[in-house]
Amino acid sequence: MTLDAFIRALPKVELHVHLVGSASIATVLELSRRYPGSEVPTSEEELRRFYTFRDFPHFAEVYRAVNRLVREPADVATLVLGLARDLAAQGGRYAELQVTPYAHHVVGMPMREVTEALDLAARRSLDEHGVEMAYIFDIPGEYGEEAARITVDHALQEPPAALVGFGLAGIEQERVKYQAAFRDAFAAARAAGLHSLPHGGEMTGPETIWEVIEGYGAERIGHGISCMSDERLVAHLRDTQLPLDVCPTSNVCTGQIAAIGDHPLPRMLEAGLYVTLNSDDPPMFGTTLAREYRVAADAFGLGRNELAGLARNGVRASYLPKERKQALLEEIDDLITADT
Repeated sequence: MTLDAFIRALPKVELHVHLVGSASIATVLELSRRYPGSEVPTSEEELRRFYTFRDFPHFAEVYRAVNRLVREPADVATLVLGLARDLAAQGGRYAELQVTPYAHHVVGMPMREVTEALDLAARRSLDEHGVEMAYIFDIPGEYGEEAARITVDHALQEPPAALVGFGLAGIEQERVKYQAAFRDAFAAARAAGLHSLPHGGEMTGPETIWEVIEGYGAERIGHGISCMSDERLVAHLRDTQLPLDVCPTSNVCTGQIAAIGDHPLPRMLEAGLYVTLNSDDPPMFGTTLAREYRVAADAFGLGRNELAGLARNGVRASYLPKERKQALLEEIDDLITADT
């Protein structure tokens, strides 16, 4: 089969994707037409121009504009179902979707109603699209102690049934002054049985990765790409096989990496690090989960066995039940066998 057909057929999981950032043209059109008069275009042609990635400031503008369309719990469900539809079309089977409860709190959505919308959307995602959804509640780090408190309160008091993890995202440079509050929030979440899944080493150096490991008990790290500048950290990550959720196109679009050929993913693999492949904010960066696999082939020279290895890494690093993991791993092995 062709490489694109192989990638499409490869059972894939998405471990690093944000709720608002996952909104495709079709989903945003549904929301913008629901709320005419917003700054988001309601015609497909105009919306495609608005949505085309230009630079990081424009991405931030689009992200904020779409976020302002999420006004009711039904809008939250629309985003989840839109992602499920989009993943199903490219061979996605499961996602751990990063949700920011603080963003819904500040527009007045009650915790219980947001949770009900997430629960309903998870059921419909599986029933209608065959995609299993799990959730990670993340703190937007630049909003500090209040955001940490709201996020952990929602996670502990009104969690959706599919909540598996607790995260920390946002502008890494703003996080240092709030570390004590973030450590407390992660300690409470972990005590309640949630997995620690913070971002680290996307916008800053390896010191941020050490902080999420030592301060937050990270079990998987979002991005982690600055690790390669610290030999001791590379050795630690290799020895512990702590998974790193890498998003190559995102890193180029946000300016963390100058060009795709400079991305450290190949060196991370060569160093024996545990890497998974993900999309982050796919439509906003002009990508998809499947396209990230194509980028890995074209830009990094990875062959089909190596692409399958990345897919296996994602399955193993996920919080799917053991039997579902085994079934997906067997599907990946069967695809490799059929392709040879």
